[in-house]
Amino acid sequence: MTASFSSTDSTLTLSDAHISKTLISLRDFLRWAASEFHVNGLHYGHGTDSAWDEAVALVLGALHLPWNVDPAVLDARLLPLERTRIIDLVRRRIETRQPLPYLLGEAFFAGYPFNVDERVLIPRSPIAELIEQGFATWFVSEPPARVLDLCCGSGCIGIATALTLPTVEVDLTDLSEDAIAVAKANITRHDVGKRVRALASDIFDGLAGQRYDLIVSNPPYVDAWDLATMPVEYRHEPAMALGAGKDGLDILRRILRQARQYLTDDGVLIVEAGNSDRQLEAAYPDVPFLWLEFERGGQGVFVLTAEELDKYAPSLV
Repeated sequence: MTASFSSTDSTLTLSDAHISKTLISLRDFLRWAASEFHVNGLHYGHGTDSAWDEAVALVLGALHLPWNVDPAVLDARLLPLERTRIIDLVRRRIETRQPLPYLLGEAFFAGYPFNVDERVLIPRSPIAELIEQGFATWFVSEPPARVLDLCCGSGCIGIATALTLPTVEVDLTDLSEDAIAVAKANITRHDVGKRVRALASDIFDGLAGQRYDLIVSNPPYVDAWDLATMPVEYRHEPAMALGAGKDGLDILRRILRQARQYLTDDGVLIVEAGNSDRQLEAAYPDVPFLWLEFERGGQGVFVLTAEELDKYAPSLV
């Protein structure tokens, strides 16, 4: 019997009690968790890509240890309460198929921790690499003064940008009031309220008169077929933050039509289209999308300058 243990239970099930007594060290629990995940056929993709990496993230997260913890800690004996928490998280991960960051209430993006729950997508965009580089490819002499994180979700892109570039001012926008609440919590967590604000807005509708040097967006781009056939783990995420119509381009079309009027004349638009990249190119064959490559993997992020948006405006209508 492998029923899970929760904070309201007074006792462990027999099998879990046996596990708690038999497994002692952090290393023991890493091995056990990885085996359990492998046997139960979990799907990964919310920060990890294998049973072992998921086990490492769960065990270290449960113990509030950093990912680069000293290996000497692996043989440390765990307290009974620590063992119970790990067992509980492993059981919940398997039985509910909730992504691990939701179970932990936290995800890391561009090296920074962010609050996450089922009101927002779990941060995983390859745009993190651009943030870590300070968007230096497009802003060589000085960083952008004003940045918009469009469809911000947890606010991870905009807040990480503000933390990396200490002079930048950032607006975070999202249609979802729930997402805005999470983004505001992350603004408070990272103490960037003087330079970052979160606004409810349907794409650009709430930003009349605003101009930005850089607009960055990870909008909904999943087509109807992919949305219907996603692994269970992804169905815990808000559908409105994933799905974008039959071909996945509903939101991308709006961004391309409207972005130029919110960019400065030297501004840059960076958008993740994910696996809808081919549909986007087919829909706009005349537009010279610059598709970026990433050292840590990822696809479907394009760049267009304000000048290019002006030049190809007739094709974007």
